[in-house]
Amino acid sequence: MPARTLPQSAPFDIHEAILLLRKAVQSFPAAAMFELRDKGYSTLFQQLIACIISIRTRDEVSLPTAIRLFEKAATPEPLADLTVTEIDQLIHPATFHYPKAKTIHDIARKTVRDFQGRLPSDRDTLLALPGVGPKCAALALGVAENQPHISVDIHVHRVTNRWGYIHAATPEKTMLALMQTLPQEFWIELNRLLVPFGKHLCTAAAPKCSTCPLLSMCQQVGVTTHR
Repeated sequence: MPARTLPQSAPFDIHEAILLLRKAVQSFPAAAMFELRDKGYSTLFQQLIACIISIRTRDEVSLPTAIRLFEKAATPEPLADLTVTEIDQLIHPATFHYPKAKTIHDIARKTVRDFQGRLPSDRDTLLALPGVGPKCAALALGVAENQPHISVDIHVHRVTNRWGYIHAATPEKTMLALMQTLPQEFWIELNRLLVPFGKHLCTAAAPKCSTCPLLSMCQQVGVTTHR
């Protein structure tokens, strides 16, 4: 049905929104990195490698793929001892699996060679690693180290701009806008909430606005049809 733009009677209340989001996503599977942590794969190295696997890959694929890799080699040393081909075979269901296998192998070898097998909990160090971008660095540090970083994927970018909470043209600009606007207490949690919310409710095409608990405060920016 056509979207309707609702006038806001008050500024977007992020504290109320977070409370509503927590309830809204309870019945959905957790975002992959957080579920991986809950399954015991919680080190910075594991979270970073899993995030690389997840790039352009659905959680339903990336989560079991990461677990399969870690069941074979869960730490830098044994992973560095594998060949790129062996890693590729283990992560084959992931999108762009061979380039990712090479990246994973390079990171494992560098972690062993330069950091004695333990990655430093430092954003700039992670960003200097091959294939690691701002999203994966932020997510790995947030989930594994509880450092306050905002990880912006397509769901976080779409939903926060659709709300009208921020106005940013790219995920990179969304991250900067959220750093200026979002209370730091929600920086890590935002990704955990908005991944399932964006996948199951606030979808890219025809979001489920009629059943959304945040409808009354959402500006529905860019929404042309909804369910």
